[in-house]
Amino acid sequence: MFVDYSEISDDAKVWIYPSSRKFYNTEIEALESSIKSFVKNWQKEDENFKASYQFLYNRFIVLVVEYSETAISNAVIDASVSFILQLQETYKVELLDKMNVCFKQGEFVQYKELKDFKKLLKNKALTGKSIIFDNLVNNNYDFKNFWEMPIEDSWYNRFL
Repeated sequence: MFVDYSEISDDAKVWIYPSSRKFYNTEIEALESSIKSFVKNWQKEDENFKASYQFLYNRFIVLVVEYSETAISNAVIDASVSFILQLQETYKVELLDKMNVCFKQGEFVQYKELKDFKKLLKNKALTGKSIIFDNLVNNNYDFKNFWEMPIEDSWYNRFL
């Protein structure tokens, strides 16, 4: 059942899909419509299944699920991964590569391979105060509190 994101509890499961590029303004309306349609129809017959999403910085697709009965099934996860794979193909972007790093550089969100991120730190193009996105957070509480933070306060600080 689709619910407004504000109705989702802190314990809800979160999946973050960073795009390898910013979505173009001409793509956003159709993309958000696709995401909302998927989430609305994702287990819609199960009233214990609450789902929502966020689309942030024209780059991050965040799927959020709260399920009160049992653990989230593999079928539910498979459906979401299939949907994300469809988006990758439609928009010619990478959404499933968790080994890339997203961070802010000024007002822009950058997406880099880990080796390139390390080079930026070494060359002082980024500092411990630079904002990083931890796309590995897995619950709504961590998403709201620890997804976007200074590198020095994140697990990425080992690369400083």
